[in-house]
Amino acid sequence: MDAHSRWRQIGWSLPWLLFQAFPLADLLTTDRPTAVRVVAGAALLVFTAVYLDVFRRSFTSCDPGGPLGRLAVVAALGAGLAVWLGPAWAGLLIYVSAASAAALPRRWVWPAVLAAAAVCAGVVTADGQLANLFILPVMCLLTAFAMRGTRHLVEVNTELAAAREELARNAVAEERLRFARDLHDLLGHSLSLIALKSELAGRLAEVDPARARTEMADVEAAARRALAEVRDAVSGYRQVSFAQALAEARAALSGAGIAARLPDRVPVLPGPVDAALGWVVREATTNVLRHSGARTVTVTLADDGTDAVLTVTDDGRGPADDTGPGSGLTGLSERVGALGGRLTGGAGRDGGYELRAVLPLVPAHAAVAR
Repeated sequence: MDAHSRWRQIGWSLPWLLFQAFPLADLLTTDRPTAVRVVAGAALLVFTAVYLDVFRRSFTSCDPGGPLGRLAVVAALGAGLAVWLGPAWAGLLIYVSAASAAALPRRWVWPAVLAAAAVCAGVVTADGQLANLFILPVMCLLTAFAMRGTRHLVEVNTELAAAREELARNAVAEERLRFARDLHDLLGHSLSLIALKSELAGRLAEVDPARARTEMADVEAAARRALAEVRDAVSGYRQVSFAQALAEARAALSGAGIAARLPDRVPVLPGPVDAALGWVVREATTNVLRHSGARTVTVTLADDGTDAVLTVTDDGRGPADDTGPGSGLTGLSERVGALGGRLTGGAGRDGGYELRAVLPLVPAHAAVAR
């Protein structure tokens, strides 16, 4: 802790130092032996120094058990000086109450404060100053109440600061996850297409140079498109629409010699749903190009006014091991789940692989608001 913070913690105790005016005045004006004055003054200095240290340690997390030993010193000196030197020193019990409320666990605070108030009342009563009986002991209780409120505010502010830091860390982690997911989905599709067309161009280079040049032109276009999409993703503006994903899927599948049966009409969908379905089509197309061996891919979209149901099926080799870390389906499940939907994948009814996404057209929170 820096010096500024340390003094700020001690500052909670400074207002109560005003009560030392009474013992100081008594020390200076009352006729006592010099030795008594020296001992009383030294004890008052030690009392004040330890009292301030109790507050410093009570409002910091370091050495949590430290204030208790020092509080015992404060209590012993305060009670001893008050009993020894009379009512003018009984105000030191107010310090004991404040230090007890700041340093002790909650279950011990009020027994300690009541004990300090009782000692204070006993000192005042023994000297016959009954008028002060309703002042100093009551101040012990009121001071403890005030200090408990202050301590509660400090604890709440500390918890609030910790919660803010945790929220900030969670926001950073979520943004990193979003970026990693977007980058995986964007580059997975584009690089699969580039690899496929590059391989095809290599095979055609000798037998059909013109077709090979066309394929390489497609590779260049795909690479430039991927670069632009990555820039958009970095900027946080990238959104893949369902219609755009269908157009890209048609081009990629036809280039690989795979027949694509796609919806003739794209309905108007809510923005988040439209984007999520676009990512599903993209990931499904990427998986088909990578390892399905399919000859036909069918995409259907049903909209009953409540849910949008997207199904992507192929007649390839069936389910592959695509559920491990880094799998695009993991990211898709998170995207769809964030919108209250669900994503399932497995063997199709007629063989091959089927990927199915069900997304509510009205977000759950909007439905509740109605």
